[in-house]
Amino acid sequence: MPPRTKLILRFFTSLRLTVWLLALGLALVFLATLAQVNLGIWAVQQKYFRSLFVMLRVPGTAVSVPVFPGGYLIGGLLLVNLVAAHADRFRLEWKKSGIWLAHSGLILLLLGELFTGLWQREGLMRLDQGATKNYSESALKTELAVIDTTDPKFDGVVAIPEGALEEMGMIQYPTLPFTIRTVVYYPNSLLQMRSQIPNAAPSPADQGFGPQLVAMPERITYKPDEENSPTAFVELAGPEGRIGTWLVSTLLTEPQTFPYQGHTWSLALRPRRYYQPFSITLLRFSHDRYAGTDIPKNFSSRVRLQSADNHVDREVLIYMNNPLRYGGLTFYQAGYENNDRTSILQVVRNPSWVLPYVSCAMIALGLVIQFGLHLTGFFRKRAAAAA
Repeated sequence: MPPRTKLILRFFTSLRLTVWLLALGLALVFLATLAQVNLGIWAVQQKYFRSLFVMLRVPGTAVSVPVFPGGYLIGGLLLVNLVAAHADRFRLEWKKSGIWLAHSGLILLLLGELFTGLWQREGLMRLDQGATKNYSESALKTELAVIDTTDPKFDGVVAIPEGALEEMGMIQYPTLPFTIRTVVYYPNSLLQMRSQIPNAAPSPADQGFGPQLVAMPERITYKPDEENSPTAFVELAGPEGRIGTWLVSTLLTEPQTFPYQGHTWSLALRPRRYYQPFSITLLRFSHDRYAGTDIPKNFSSRVRLQSADNHVDREVLIYMNNPLRYGGLTFYQAGYENNDRTSILQVVRNPSWVLPYVSCAMIALGLVIQFGLHLTGFFRKRAAAAA
């Protein structure tokens, strides 16, 4: 084996590397815990744990530089270190079976966290009693919905992700007869009536609600109990020229409609939707409280689950610690609003949700086996010495 290859192998199989990586992992958890006060849990996950490096922006510039290894880098190196150490030091034999099983469970645990970070998706489904929905909405992402509402039986929807709006470029979609260009984009904003701000600057919008409103940028919030309210000014143009500029915002509850080329169109900036081939109907929402107080004791939702092909049609009761699992999704009872008239279900897609349970069982079983082998060997030695 060439000397350089031996040096690389020695580095990745080193116990010193393991200790350093574990120490960096502890430090990363400590720093992320401190940052969670200001950033919130979602931003901390993306910045500290689901990244190769923790990036910080240089003050006064838009340049970000790496300052600390992130969770993907530390976890990836731990995975390589563990696999390399096994391949180099351990032999596949019965007396080491417990170690092999425990370490295999640890490898599966690291892979499970990686798959969760890559594939997990969360959303919320708000249902009024008697209402039916076949989609959930993201709590963090938005989209610009351009809807052709000409046909009363069918809506043609083109959903443009917020990333395309932030790039401030030209957006062209094959089924749309016009192009869309972002004039202004605010990740978080506040809307006020223009009559309340006499000296406000002229609005970039000349269509819809825009001329009557003033959009003011706000600082992005990362607190879990607060939401950002994006606002954008978008300009539409067809082959014959400019059509107009609209203000779109998640703070507007109604879409804005306009005619073009014999069709009726509507614009709305809304939470990103995840459609499913089945629907959920809220039949009844129950909310119990502790006697003499307004403290929630228990709340549950009785829903009707119907697949698009009508092969599935059943009622399910969803309550705390008793979610509905169907179609690769898990529906949890998350909350309620509007004086108990609206139930909020958290919808989670995590294809690797079972891996942590399997890995923990493997680690526990491996430790029991290894301890049992050592204990059996100890008793045999004592018996032989006594004989």
